[in-house]
Amino acid sequence: MSVIQKIRDKYAKLAGFVIALALVGFILSDAASGNLADLFGNKTTVVEVNGDKVDQKEYMQRINDYEAIYQLYGGRTLDDMLKAQVHDQVLRELIFERIINEELDALGIVSSKEEENDIIKGANTDPMIQQFPYFRNPETGGFDMNALQAFEGKQIDMSNPNAEKAMQEWEIVKRYVKRNHKMQQYNNLIVNGIYQPGFLIKQQIKDQHQVASISYVKIPFNTVDDNDPAAKVTDADIQAYIKKRAAQYTIDDPTRTIEYVTFDITPSTEDTAQVLQELNRISGEFGTASDMEIFLGRHSDEPYPDLFVNRRSFMSVFADSIMDLPVGSVFGPYYEEGFYKLTKVVDKQVLPDSVTCRHILVRTAQQGQTTLSDSAAKQRIDSVMLALKSGADFNQMVLQYSDDEGSKNAGGEYVFTLQQRPQISKEFADFIFEGKTGQTKVVKVENNNYAGYHYIEIVSQSNPEPVVKLASVVKTFMPSQLTNQEVFSRASEFAGRNTDAKAFDEAAKAGGLDKRVASNIKVNDFIIEGVGPSREIIRWVFEAEKGTVSPIFNLDNRYVVAKLTDIQEKGLMKPDANNRPMLEAAVKAEKKAGILKEKYKEVKDLESLAATSGQQVGNADSFNASSTYLPFLGPEPKVVGYAFYEGFKPNTVSPAIKGQDGIFFISLKGRHETPVEENPFMVSQQKQMMEMQLKNSISGGLMDVLRRKAKIEYNGELLY
Repeated sequence: MSVIQKIRDKYAKLAGFVIALALVGFILSDAASGNLADLFGNKTTVVEVNGDKVDQKEYMQRINDYEAIYQLYGGRTLDDMLKAQVHDQVLRELIFERIINEELDALGIVSSKEEENDIIKGANTDPMIQQFPYFRNPETGGFDMNALQAFEGKQIDMSNPNAEKAMQEWEIVKRYVKRNHKMQQYNNLIVNGIYQPGFLIKQQIKDQHQVASISYVKIPFNTVDDNDPAAKVTDADIQAYIKKRAAQYTIDDPTRTIEYVTFDITPSTEDTAQVLQELNRISGEFGTASDMEIFLGRHSDEPYPDLFVNRRSFMSVFADSIMDLPVGSVFGPYYEEGFYKLTKVVDKQVLPDSVTCRHILVRTAQQGQTTLSDSAAKQRIDSVMLALKSGADFNQMVLQYSDDEGSKNAGGEYVFTLQQRPQISKEFADFIFEGKTGQTKVVKVENNNYAGYHYIEIVSQSNPEPVVKLASVVKTFMPSQLTNQEVFSRASEFAGRNTDAKAFDEAAKAGGLDKRVASNIKVNDFIIEGVGPSREIIRWVFEAEKGTVSPIFNLDNRYVVAKLTDIQEKGLMKPDANNRPMLEAAVKAEKKAGILKEKYKEVKDLESLAATSGQQVGNADSFNASSTYLPFLGPEPKVVGYAFYEGFKPNTVSPAIKGQDGIFFISLKGRHETPVEENPFMVSQQKQMMEMQLKNSISGGLMDVLRRKAKIEYNGELLY
């Protein structure tokens, strides 16, 4: 004991120091990779919304969730464009959630467990959950609540290799539905408070029945010489114009503008010859091959579909030629929609284009979970068959024995088209399409969704016609590695020799390259219009200086070299090469309108004005107050408004009115109001329509409005 006591007395402080040091190290290590990582120079905040940070881990998890959802419901791999759209959606929704969470918390609005249960598995099950692939009845395509209950109760066979993935996807979908419900709560809170007062509805109806006719003289702006000193536009004029219209020309987010050239990677003549040579080489072997699935697996870029098609469903310009060939014949090579193909006629039959059948299902398993033993199910379906052959009522047997809820109310009946055949269980489909009307059969079905025995009766078959089963060797028409290298060399030479703005422009002109412009690029964008998914370029433009030429970017079978031409920071717009023509035209129109107003300020009547100005007197008849359009003139809201101004009297001439591309002087020929019958139904209908339009408008723009009012800071390096 004395030894232990000595250790305690002598080393207690040292041990405590070591333990404390280890704890501090652990905390700092965790902080450097977690919420405090920004303090250690290891930036993990993707975006900050009103001080609330979105960490990279949350951003990445949300992207993974959304990509899984798109693949689950879209049934295909995401290409670069779709991925970029998904990433943009994720970022927008993460920002929106941060903003509305503040609002909902302040209002004390929460989603209760009862609400969540209702949208997940209750009476108001969310449509997205109803469309969850694992909850679809394989025969009807309808929603199966029993399958949902099995997932929620984790009563599926986890030994199934797809079970774990399915459960993960189910959790992803539930998270999405819950988040979406919360955002919808906020949206409903706003839009459901929208109200259109009755007097506005009545005024709109009145405007629709007010009709006016006018005479006018339009003096176009182009009657003023552009070289007139009074029409000259200076930088100061443009700045004053922008400042006067600050709300219209205020930039909420910094933007960049680039000019760029592309070097497209397209297949060469040699590449074409190589593909055709390969198809010609295997054509003979293709014609004698017996197992199409194995052959196409070795030689084709697409799998064997193993289905029959008719002339309507075989969408090819070569359909007639191919379908008229005998079994075993090979057509091609031929080029179609970006692919080179060889097509073989595998089989020919006469099949109906649709079948009406009725059935009774005794299920043995659902989503991998056993519901009835095979022997008991077989005994039950045999009993059903005997009863029916003895004269039992089919509808009654369906109600009593069938496990297919989707067809019980229809007496077990379905109608399937030939195009739907691949989506039906093979054993079921083979019998109803290849059997004869009136035939019955018991078939056993086993797949990932369910297993069981069907008693099937073919009720009718319509429009029997020739069909063919085809196999196609499909070769994607892609450029070779050599072609890629040649294009890369040209792009590298251009980028390497032209490293400043002047050299870039001269080389593009000398090389006959199409120099394009992309403007209004934001740090949180994922796609550049005309370029496509391009986060690498977007990162570069927000790090580069004006006039800088970029390195080579490899984007979607082309190489891109860009030049940063303009930088717009947050605040009032700055005139640049991209926006100056638009601004200059607007200012010039203002100046010319002023010149024309001054020149023709002494107007007595339209006829003398027309003679003096070299224009003609025109007429616009029977337009109403609810429209901004004039017959044959297009949108001229100021002219329409003045025509219905109560202080404007008939047979007088208006002051000059600035229009879209000239000034107008108008004279009122007449104004009247068509009778409006007091119709409460019409007022109610108009009110509903106006409120719906307003709700849709506010709902569609709500996210952008809230985003503009929030303080948002992006970390462009972590967006991808």
